[in-house]
This record gives sequence, C-alpha cells and structure tokens, in this order.
Amino acid sequence: MSICFIAEIGINHNGDINIAKKLIDIAKDAGCDAVKFQKRTIDKVYTQEFLDSPRESPWGNTQRSQKEGLEFGLSEYQEINRYCQETGIDWFASAWDLESQQFLRQYNCQYNKIASAMLLFEPLLEQVASEEKHTFISTGMSELKDIERAVAIFRKADCPFELMHCVSTYPMEDEDANLNRIKTLRDTFQCDVGYSGHEVGLSISYAAAALEITSLERHITLDRAMYGSDQAASLEPNGLRMLVGAVRKIEKAMGNGAIAMMPKEVPISKKLRAHYLNSR
Repeated sequence: MSICFIAEIGINHNGDINIAKKLIDIAKDAGCDAVKFQKRTIDKVYTQEFLDSPRESPWGNTQRSQKEGLEFGLSEYQEINRYCQETGIDWFASAWDLESQQFLRQYNCQYNKIASAMLLFEPLLEQVASEEKHTFISTGMSELKDIERAVAIFRKADCPFELMHCVSTYPMEDEDANLNRIKTLRDTFQCDVGYSGHEVGLSISYAAAALEITSLERHITLDRAMYGSDQAASLEPNGLRMLVGAVRKIEKAMGNGAIAMMPKEVPISKKLRAHYLNSR
C-alpha cells in the first residue's frame, strides 16, 4: 500500500484564500494525496482574557485580531471544497472544538484528524469516532496512557484510524525525532502508523518513509520567511516536490525482503561466474 502523503496547509494561508489555493496547487503538482487545514471556534478554544491580551500582527494588536485574521469561515471553506474538487485532491481539517467538528461535517470529507493538542479532549475524540471515517491521530505531547485512551475510544466506535508519530516542537530538532517510536506504536497497538513531521529539511522524513509508515504529513508554505508560527517548520514548493519524489522511490526500493536471485541478475551471474561455473 502506498504512503498517503498529506500536505498540511494548516493556517499557513494567513487568512488569504488565494494563498490557500496556491498551496493546494503546489500539493497537487507535487503528487500529494490530500491537503489539511485547521478549524477553530475562537471563543471556544481561547479564554476572553487571552483574546484581549496584546499581540502585534498584520491584523491588529490583540490576540483576538490575530486569531480571527488567521481563521477561515464558511465562505472560505465552501471555496476550498469547490477548488479541491476541481483540482482533484482530497482535503480535510483538524477541529479544535466540538462546534468546528460539527461545521466540518457538512463537507463529508474522506478523512478526519485528531491534532496532538486535542488528544486529551475525549468529547471531541468521541464525536469524531462516531463519524466512522478514517482518522489520523497525532501523538505529540502524549504519554502511553493518553494514546491508549484514544485508541480505546476509536476501537469502541469501530472507527478506522491510524496513529501518527509526532514531536510537537516547531521546528523539531533532529535529535528529538525518536523515529524508533514508530515501530513501538505499531507493535503496541497493532495498527497502522504514520509520521507527522515538524523538522527542518527532508532527511528525517526519508528515514520515516523507510520504516513502513502508512502516512506522511508535512506543513507546506509558499515561503518560510512568511508571517506565522508554523512557517519555519514547513516545506517550500521545491522541498515538497523533492520529498514526495524521493519517498515514492523509497517505497519502490524497499521490496519484499525475499532472498533470491532476481531475473535481471541471471545473465549477469552467467557472465561473471562463467570462469568457474562452466568448468565444473
């Protein structure tokens, strides 16, 4: 089975639907299977005190103005849905509250996503699991018991899922990757495991692809110097194309592990061993 390649747009569109469309085009051109967004109901996710606190941004000088500036509403998601259908790429989003998950239901996306930050929010996990769509569950910032609880909720609801190894630092340092956790998660929970990466560069994602992951998610951006907390841990267009191309080669190169002479090797064997095999 081919790795499902997810281009995480998240909030890297900076509240601009035209930037979102450009990122969708980049993901499609690179060969990604899906793009992913993030959906929040601002007054549900953040406290009034936090929203009133100061923060300078292109949209104003409070946290509220910054959060609202980054958030897409109904008209933008209607256009995302239309544009992805026209482009021929799947889309979905990670909801950060119950109202946002209910909002996303109207689009009947193929997938759901539990962000690492939401893994402990059991009412959201139960609501998502009740939809019985294939769900990617990120495991950043989590202890074993947290993952066990989430897995139990999805199995009780008979909802298909896969875990995603994730380290929730932005950007992630190479030495923190702990890619062997992919195998640990697979062995512990007897399920498919993907990788959601926040590192700079491509090498760690290449290595993850060689560990039999079933999905690979990376943030994407037009330019890593753009405004936004996720931009530095994102891939620019050339990097995304390089990653997808290399991962597809890695998939082909892994093979089935059988020990046997390949048909292509037979004539080479006859030529290079002739000096002693023909004299027998």
